[in-house]
Amino acid sequence: MAGLRRDEVAVLAAISTDYYTRLEQGRMAPSASVLSELVRVLHLSDDQRDQLFELAGKEAGRARRRAPQKAHPRLRTVLNELSVAPGVILGQHLDFLAWNPMAATLFCTDFANVPKPQRNYVRQLFTDPAMRTLYADWEDSARNAVAVLRQQAAACPGDRRLADLVGELSVQDGQFRQWWGGRPVVPRTGGTKVFHHPVAGELSLAWDALTCVADPDQQLIVWSAEPDSRTYEGLRFLSSWAATSAMNS
Repeated sequence: MAGLRRDEVAVLAAISTDYYTRLEQGRMAPSASVLSELVRVLHLSDDQRDQLFELAGKEAGRARRRAPQKAHPRLRTVLNELSVAPGVILGQHLDFLAWNPMAATLFCTDFANVPKPQRNYVRQLFTDPAMRTLYADWEDSARNAVAVLRQQAAACPGDRRLADLVGELSVQDGQFRQWWGGRPVVPRTGGTKVFHHPVAGELSLAWDALTCVADPDQQLIVWSAEPDSRTYEGLRFLSSWAATSAMNS
């Protein structure tokens, strides 16, 4: 695509600028999936595509589609046991695979009515204005989400769905574009988050990411509070409010 800088090509292909630079300089052998992403990003013709694969010594076959990811039954069992604690199961690219009613209430989102291709935590963070007020420190949460995506991109260069997500958010949001192209950050798997909930008020919740042993691409994220704390009582109130709202709807 004419006019694209090296770092812009890397962003749209969901690879790091350093990785792309090494490809250009011939210091790395690209995989077929990475080549396919570069073909897409650069809008190469069929002849140009064939030539690129030939130069790289790769077969120009089509990448196989992955089956849609589903929440693992073990994680779903644990999720269903949570009553007061909000919880979600996140998959590849931080897609929402499953959630409990408290998570939908905490995020003020009816996930069931969100089209499946758009059920993504990072997309919600950057495209839903309500997220910027719900999180007391939205930037910290958004940066951590970007770090997780970058880690996935490094592990699976050439992932088409991830490249599409990164390209979409890079076009829509300048902060995402800046953080994706900036210095890598090690993502966290736990901590404390403060929420300014429109119904329950301020909630200071501990969060933990529990990885599924049977499928490491899935994590159960749980937000919890100490029993008898003000935040715990806020969650109990939110649970009752959600139940009452459901009965009246």
